Amino acid sequence: MNFALILLVLVIVTGIAWVFDKLVFEKQRRRAADAAVAEFDQQQARLEPRFADENAPQTRARLRDEKLRQPWYLEYSASFFPVILVVFVVRSFVVEPFKIPSGSMVPTLLVGDFILVNKFEYGLRLPISNTKLTGGTPLKRGDVVVFRYPKDESVDYIKRVIGLPGDTIAYQDKKLTINGKPVPETALPDFFDDERIGYAKQFEEDLDGRKNAILNNAQVPPFVIGADDFPFRDNCNYNAQGVICKVPAGHYFMMGDNRDNSADSRYWGFVPDANIVGRAFFIWMNFSSLKRIGVFH
Repeated sequence: MNFALILLVLVIVTGIAWVFDKLVFEKQRRRAADAAVAEFDQQQARLEPRFADENAPQTRARLRDEKLRQPWYLEYSASFFPVILVVFVVRSFVVEPFKIPSGSMVPTLLVGDFILVNKFEYGLRLPISNTKLTGGTPLKRGDVVVFRYPKDESVDYIKRVIGLPGDTIAYQDKKLTINGKPVPETALPDFFDDERIGYAKQFEEDLDGRKNAILNNAQVPPFVIGADDFPFRDNCNYNAQGVICKVPAGHYFMMGDNRDNSADSRYWGFVPDANIVGRAFFIWMNFSSLKRIGVFH
């Protein structure tokens, strides 16, 4: 089940319990506590001084605390409402944590990286439905974005934005061209890919002045094998050199930085704006390498 949905249900259930506790049950407990303390005081007043409870103040306080204590079902519901509400609001509208499960974004992101995703930069969206509430900043080429996988929206994917609405993207012979202009590449030292147990050619790509590293495996052919049937597939031309696509309005063309080990828009198509979750920007933990903690591009 979708975790956001589970969290929403918990907010609603604990919120109802919290409201009833504040409006009804807490008042009942206070009345019971006041009555119990008053009865205790009357009992102490009737006793002769030599029989009076020398620990009366402590006994009185303990009696009051016992009457004010929430029953177990409220302790495990209403008491947790503020915490669950804060988690829900932060996760839905501020930042959300994710874990990188695959090597499609190597070398930028490695398997096991725990990342944070900005949920408000592209506009606030309602949880569950993902309905946009505010405009926000438009996506930019080069942004690393988490989105709901178009073929199964219960699954989250992470890729880099390559094409904006209206762009013509050509990936031919492993060279990227946007609107007829080749994207500049600078050779970097070869990268050892742990997943494939071998070296891959590494380049620094310059997308509108934003630089990031990509991998290319010379042993993998440039053409796309097994592309799906997806909406607006007629916008794409597949050939022996790769693929050329015109991005439809309201959609984006996404690619992984590990170009020969990434299932992305070349295979399953364009990402609708409604599927955008947020921009990934920070690695907050990797148990295999603490040096990786920090901002990435």
